[in-house]
Amino acid sequence: MSLPLEILGQLSLADKVAAWGTLGTVKPHPGFEPQIDVEDLADAIDQKAVQKDIIVDIVTGRNNSQRQQIVTLFKTLVNEDLVQTMTVALSGHLKDLIVGLLRCPAQYDALELKGAMKGLGTDEATVSEILATRTNQQLQEIRTVYKEDFKSTLENDVGQETSGEYKDLLLALLKGTREKNSGVIDYVQINQDAQVLSEVSKKNNRSASQWISILSVRSQDHLNRVFDQFQALTSSDVEESIQKHFKGDFQKGLLTLVSAIKNTPLYFADKLYTSVKGLGTKENILNRIMISRSETDLLSIRAEFRKKYGKSLYSMLQSNITGDYATALLSLCRAEDL
Repeated sequence: MSLPLEILGQLSLADKVAAWGTLGTVKPHPGFEPQIDVEDLADAIDQKAVQKDIIVDIVTGRNNSQRQQIVTLFKTLVNEDLVQTMTVALSGHLKDLIVGLLRCPAQYDALELKGAMKGLGTDEATVSEILATRTNQQLQEIRTVYKEDFKSTLENDVGQETSGEYKDLLLALLKGTREKNSGVIDYVQINQDAQVLSEVSKKNNRSASQWISILSVRSQDHLNRVFDQFQALTSSDVEESIQKHFKGDFQKGLLTLVSAIKNTPLYFADKLYTSVKGLGTKENILNRIMISRSETDLLSIRAEFRKKYGKSLYSMLQSNITGDYATALLSLCRAEDL
């Protein structure tokens, strides 16, 4: 294991943020000159053969704040919408990745949610992933952008496209009222919450309201202690209880939420692994995770990936993806973990 990963593994998440400044792989470009980037992108697109390497280098080499400056200045200097221009200039999975990176995070998530609920059938896994892993502030921003872009509230669309206990869970998460990790351990509340969940299990009571209210509002640190106490009380982990007492989309949504609460980087590491190693690469999942986590916790995801699967995310991408698309993904991943 490399020294950075060894140090990373010994720190709590809060300590890691303090020590490293960010757990993202993509940082602000130190020599950022937006006008030069705009000119280079315009030249790369104007060539008879689009210079994809230049596009990849610029877009993956700037953080989102810098990309938004490029998008704005491109409109001013070139009089074109850069996102639309890239949509025409590129194709396939590379286009989807580059266009996603050029959108602000809230707009990207809003589009992903809209797409997941569009047409026949809802992509529940995508909806659950986004709502279970975004912060209160991110959820508020997503709701605002969604309403502006689609002239409908996210709550309304979720309510129309889902039903029952699963709908109730999603709407509770959408409120964005999760308590912050305070550093204060409330043993009385931990025991009380664990008792509530365990009593629901013992009575074989499928009323989901108590599960939803506790899992959607309590802080991540608090819930991890509740899960430990739950296991002490019932001799089974919370996932086993969910699988035993709940069914369908609600069961899957709760399992997604618990997995993200227990270890968010590991949750995403598992999703990345299955998106690449399953039957056919699931590029939409791969893109969404690499875009949404590249400035937040991709270093932690890489560490969890290496620890669980015995190989680095970088090498796995390198072995399974090819071409300019692979170059862009590897640039976001940034480095090999030995």
